[in-house]
Amino acid sequence: MAEIVQLHAKDGHTLDAYAAQPGVPTTAGLVIVQEIFGVSSHIRGVAEWYAEDGYVTIAPALFDRIERGVELGAEGEDRQRATALLQKFNIETAVDDIAAAVEWLRGLGVKVGVVGYCLGGTLAWLSAARLPIDAAVGYYGGQITRYLDERPKAPVILHFGEQDQHIPQSDIDAIAKKYREVPIYTYPAGHAFNRDGSAAYDAPSAIRARERTLAFLREHLR
Repeated sequence: MAEIVQLHAKDGHTLDAYAAQPGVPTTAGLVIVQEIFGVSSHIRGVAEWYAEDGYVTIAPALFDRIERGVELGAEGEDRQRATALLQKFNIETAVDDIAAAVEWLRGLGVKVGVVGYCLGGTLAWLSAARLPIDAAVGYYGGQITRYLDERPKAPVILHFGEQDQHIPQSDIDAIAKKYREVPIYTYPAGHAFNRDGSAAYDAPSAIRARERTLAFLREHLR
């Protein structure tokens, strides 16, 4: 079962979030953090996939502070609009909005993980460093190197595409050099290889990354 719920950030901002229930009792929950395209059909699908795996999930609408109800495709005018929204995006208040999602899950009495994609991949790293969570997974987070001085307090794994035109290998190497304890997995794919239904999707890489993610989450949230 899925529904839209309202979250309340510490500064009084109210935002929507897409929540999916597993339909069975669970002790684990996940915050699913969006790409630059809002809580899109892809992100809702991710929330539902993890609900099928037994996690209660919630995907906060991080663009609600700029414009409510953002749901964009990844090409053409939608991509241009997403890029324009990103210019107005405040990553600090986004962490506050993720914190509200974490609090919502904590209210259900579950352990909490954060799984983020692209923009959300960077925010997963910041969540591990700043928020009271139990685990974090970042997919192709392109700005993590800006925050390398923020050490994760929760276990983290990272996924990157070896053919990613947006994230240079030098960035991946810098993360690996500073945080040798953080597992970093690379795949023969480009950016957004997990975004099914798009040209970027690479099924073998997405499936392998999901297997690793589920194993990691079972270890730290179950």
